Amino acid sequence: MVQRSDGSEEFGVLRSKRTATRYQILVEVAERQPAVSQQEIADAIGITSQAVSDYLRGLADEGHVTKHGRGRYEVTKEGVDWLISQTDALQSFVSHVSEDIIGQVDIETVLATSDIEEGETVSVTMRDGVLRAVAGDAGNATAVAVTDAAAGADLGITNVEGVVEYDLGDVTAVSIPRVQNDGSAAVDADRIAQLATEHDLVAVAGVEALAAARAADVPVDIRYGSVAAVEEAATKGQDVLLLSSAAQLSTHTDALAGANIGYEVLDAAE
Repeated sequence: MVQRSDGSEEFGVLRSKRTATRYQILVEVAERQPAVSQQEIADAIGITSQAVSDYLRGLADEGHVTKHGRGRYEVTKEGVDWLISQTDALQSFVSHVSEDIIGQVDIETVLATSDIEEGETVSVTMRDGVLRAVAGDAGNATAVAVTDAAAGADLGITNVEGVVEYDLGDVTAVSIPRVQNDGSAAVDADRIAQLATEHDLVAVAGVEALAAARAADVPVDIRYGSVAAVEEAATKGQDVLLLSSAAQLSTHTDALAGANIGYEVLDAAE
């Protein structure tokens, strides 16, 4: 019997039509026992009643079912064990298909910037922190569309070839004093507002930082999970202004340094 590298039987119950049918019949008997209608089983799995009778006779000869008079069957312990072994093999095969085969088809979601049809070659670029695709192969990176999409809609792509070229973003971190050191009151609000216009996104970490942004009338793009969010935004080419309470600043800068993202730290009062 052929074995896959994971040790399960090749295809399990799917290795032959006969084995698959025996499996289906045994499952139906287990579900309906002890009163079993051969016609109901035949209707359920799409074969003739005579075929069911022949299979039941074979299952009985093999010790997988016992017959207790006309129309009364019961799955034996051996039959249950066989069902379990075949089900385990089938589950292993399904996992193999799902994880090792389908999972290898890497599908990326991008934003369509033109009308695109499934199967069409597209050019992939990064703009405003979002991967985008346009019909045609004029770019440095190309892919194949796996869905249809109108301009502005989400699009699935696969088989990406080439390099999507873009620069990492920079992070400007402004240290906001702790509340016991005057907090947001020590911040130059006009300077914060000016810095915000020079960056793509504004992130805050800590209540003092949120208060400083509000005092400067600056909209906040990132408020929660700022450590991971600032890092991800910068890796996608976005320049980020980070307003961080002094207590949380080092957590952010350590993460940025670990990801090789450029940053500078400014004092809020400068």
